[in-house]
Amino acid sequence: MKLHEDWRFRGLIAQVTDEAIFARLDAGTVTAYVGFDPTASSLHLGSMLPLCNLRRLQLAGNCPIALAGGGTGLVGDPSFKDTERPLLTLEQLDTNLAGIREQMSKFLDFSPSAGKAQAKLFNNADWLTTIPLTDFLRDVGKHFTVNQMIAKESVKSRLDRDDVGLSFTEFAYMLLQAYDFLRLNLDHGCTLQLGGSDQWGNITMGTELVRKQTGETAYGLTSPLLLRADGTKFGKSEAGENIWLDPQRTSPFKMFQFLLNSDDVIVSHLLRFFTFLDHDSILELDEATKTKPEERRAQRALALSVVTMVHGDDAALKAERAGEALFSTSIADLDEATLLDVLEDAPSSTWSRSALLEGSDPVDLLVSSELAKSKAEARRFIEQGGVYLNNERLSAESRVATSDALHGRYLVLRRGPRQLRLVVVE
Repeated sequence: MKLHEDWRFRGLIAQVTDEAIFARLDAGTVTAYVGFDPTASSLHLGSMLPLCNLRRLQLAGNCPIALAGGGTGLVGDPSFKDTERPLLTLEQLDTNLAGIREQMSKFLDFSPSAGKAQAKLFNNADWLTTIPLTDFLRDVGKHFTVNQMIAKESVKSRLDRDDVGLSFTEFAYMLLQAYDFLRLNLDHGCTLQLGGSDQWGNITMGTELVRKQTGETAYGLTSPLLLRADGTKFGKSEAGENIWLDPQRTSPFKMFQFLLNSDDVIVSHLLRFFTFLDHDSILELDEATKTKPEERRAQRALALSVVTMVHGDDAALKAERAGEALFSTSIADLDEATLLDVLEDAPSSTWSRSALLEGSDPVDLLVSSELAKSKAEARRFIEQGGVYLNNERLSAESRVATSDALHGRYLVLRRGPRQLRLVVVE
């Protein structure tokens, strides 16, 4: 199947300046770039869409360029942001760029063995921090009117608000991004810029600058923004935290669980955006979501594919097994670090080790850990068969002893299917 047909199936095309680019993409003759925000030392789940797009291009024989925004990161993109971003120092940017370079190599082939499709990584600080201001204003600024820049939706959304203004620094951002495209076009033959649909205004500024400076046609292509069922951006936890690609920031288990919990209404889109599963497999998973949603086959395939791509086979399988152990007796087989990772979001309480030596009544544990409001309620929950210790059902005659403590200091209490507590024995 041709590349652009695959992209249409996957819903990856939101806007395109000229559909003539598709024939060139199918032929594997295009050099294309995506810019990456260096505001953190790790990319996040939202960054995976452009990374996967570049990888799809490369697999079709095209040359992908990942452009780290070391220069534009000094300014900050105002596109559809409520407030101005905090400006980063050069030292912060250097640290952040070092982190994301390593992560990109998991998606793109930067080795000479890739031939003409060899991926390239550049930092726009190399030219944006060295061009004299007067040269930039003369060679770039003269091609655009203020009226044209104000008309961009990304700018209008801020100007139309009384409570938030737009600094000149942010206003100039689109000119800097346009110059990036021109530089990559002149130096590396880049003719296509990819991005999210919120970047459309910036991208078309770049295609226009290339045309005015060189007389040649440059292209822009955007993909839809990743949105959850409630309309908010996909890629953040319920607490508003990013799902990072760095395992030190977001563990493989947490990433796996985040994807496993994807809503049925968006999982088909995520399979198309984030995986390289063939079309038949995706359509089969779509059908499974409609007919047997309780099995969550699509979510499991999504989580396994993404975590494998980001962290490797071993980490993905370990994350999958840890998730299964959360509600089975194999929770006792988890190592201490994985156990704590699995229960990181569970509320915790403490219990006296001396009480365990004498044998603790689980009724008291339930009340202490706030899984029951009273001893009477705790007894009723136990008698109904809905209380578990380390995923073993408790009875009215049960007692909790030191031998029940996992790794000698943890008790996992559960009431019903989801209410978990980690009891730390001290």
